[in-house]
Amino acid sequence: QNLKIKNKEIKIYFIKHHLCHASMSYYSNFSKAGVFTNDGFGEKETSTLSILNNSKLKKVESNFFPHSLGSFYSTFTEYCGFKPQNEEWKLMGASSYYNNDKIYRMIKNLIELKPNGKFELDLNFFNHYQFHRPRYFNQKLIEYLQIDPRENDKNDMQKKYFYIANAAQKVFEDVYFHQINYLSRVAKTPNLVVSGGCAMNCVANGKIHKKTSFKNIFVSPVPDDSGACLGAVAYLQKNIFKNKKNINVKNFYLGPSFTNKEIENKLKKYQIKYKFIKNIEKHVAKEISSGKVVAWFQNRLEFGDRALGNRSILGDPRNKKIKDLINSKIKYREKFRPFAPAILKEFIGSYFEEKKESKYMELALKFKKKVISKVPGVVHVDKTGRLQSVDKNYNPKFYNLINEFYKLTNIPIILNTSFNIQGEPIVCSIEDAIKNFYLSGLDKMYIGDFEISK
Repeated sequence: QNLKIKNKEIKIYFIKHHLCHASMSYYSNFSKAGVFTNDGFGEKETSTLSILNNSKLKKVESNFFPHSLGSFYSTFTEYCGFKPQNEEWKLMGASSYYNNDKIYRMIKNLIELKPNGKFELDLNFFNHYQFHRPRYFNQKLIEYLQIDPRENDKNDMQKKYFYIANAAQKVFEDVYFHQINYLSRVAKTPNLVVSGGCAMNCVANGKIHKKTSFKNIFVSPVPDDSGACLGAVAYLQKNIFKNKKNINVKNFYLGPSFTNKEIENKLKKYQIKYKFIKNIEKHVAKEISSGKVVAWFQNRLEFGDRALGNRSILGDPRNKKIKDLINSKIKYREKFRPFAPAILKEFIGSYFEEKKESKYMELALKFKKKVISKVPGVVHVDKTGRLQSVDKNYNPKFYNLINEFYKLTNIPIILNTSFNIQGEPIVCSIEDAIKNFYLSGLDKMYIGDFEISK
């Protein structure tokens, strides 16, 4: 379609939703790969299985609405008192605590696995396809589970809701791997690309190597709908404009950044006391090692939902009480939610059972038993961590900070979580950082080369 603006003709291309997700495969630089997309829905599709072969994407299978794995997971997100299509990561965090085989079998009976990577929900128990739905589940599901839905997420989670979270995660994985394993049989390649909102489930992603025959896995850095624009651009480049070059992105720090001068002018404007720090990575490493929990605001904002060391809250992973401290006094969120270990890339094999890079916190991997006592602050209840592998060339400043911490403590890991408080987006501007710092229980903030204390 063409559009005229001020006598200039602009071409507009419409690319299908799941094709945008699948086109994130071009960022993997695989010449051949199985491509798996999965989410709530886009147009009519809820998941697709495709094969990438020398820049050509060939779809081999689709699932269609209302049979949606994303909506299934959102249903139990809401059942446990969280916001559907918004707070699924809370359900994922809660899923590791308690299990109940009876609840798992009951929820498993709500989905039927079909040949060729297909599946169907028992729609008698779901409302997600109803136009005027009051919520994702219906009365029949309540009667079936014999557990009243949790109406208020401000209350502590009772064990029965942890059972539901655990069962929903397990059934999610049953379907996830049913689809991926079918794809592996038809794609006949060791390479896999995963995208779509369901690819935010790092617990499931961390099991792909063990549960399937795929050896090399690329999970989209921004797998949900906010990254669909990148897929659309990649599809145009490869299929419409016939660009044969690989699409190389140096990093996904694509947001705004601020110079020291700009930062200093803002601090003066708001009459905030500050101190210039000459060697800030070394200084901050020492502060963290002494028990301080700090905000770290540097360079360009990350693109996506996960803070990758530029808009982060950082702490000492050796402190077994730090998770409770940050959840209760800084982030003001549920106490069961874990934090990510940001680890120097070269030490992954020393701390985790699988030596797999995870630049974008896309994988949750098992810690080796012998190191768990060294970093209890970043070990989840299931002995996993949603790691961020930090590369010197990818983010040199954050790498240097962790390396300075390593020199002081012999631990090549720092606790990393997003710089925001519950209900707020990750901070973007200097003003955002100042507001969030003073609204939280953080000890110090490092913005550019400046230290701010309370």
